[in-house]
Amino acid sequence: MKPGVRALGVAESFRDDRSTLAGAVVRADRVVDGLSFASCTVGGTDATDAIVSLSNRLAREDVQYVLLGAVAPAWYNVLDLSTLHQRVDRPVVAVTFEESDGLEAGIREAFSGSEREERLELYRSLPPRREVAVGDETVYVRAVGLADEEADTVVRAFTPEGGRPEPLRVARLAARAADAYRRERRG
Repeated sequence: MKPGVRALGVAESFRDDRSTLAGAVVRADRVVDGLSFASCTVGGTDATDAIVSLSNRLAREDVQYVLLGAVAPAWYNVLDLSTLHQRVDRPVVAVTFEESDGLEAGIREAFSGSEREERLELYRSLPPRREVAVGDETVYVRAVGLADEEADTVVRAFTPEGGRPEPLRVARLAARAADAYRRERRG
């Protein structure tokens, strides 16, 4: 992958009823090239719209991929990856870092009625999660808008070491810092 290829990594941090989302534009050669922030409701259904807003505020036509650090940030605020792909007009790759049996049991336990059914339907619509070896690490990938092999290449190209793609690592740092600042200001 050419060093100037850019990806937007999106990660979150939350401690109360709002989750801070950070978007970090990072080149394949690890140069950070932009930041943007948004927020969504913890336990809500607005995370997809918040990420679209974050991406739109950046207005970066040079970003080729969107990397997500979760499919259900902010306590089961399940993302609609297909809608996100259509609205930002970029391939979307969700990368998670732990093996699990999925989120269905957690959603069933945390919600009832239409809130439960809406989340379960959206979660079930996600592409299957696949294991991808990145160096000595294993990550779990779901992709919309590109073939599995290309998604694997993107994840590996943006992961210089440690198993966490650089756009997600930087976005996570930015989200934590912004969330801490927001809490201090409210303090």
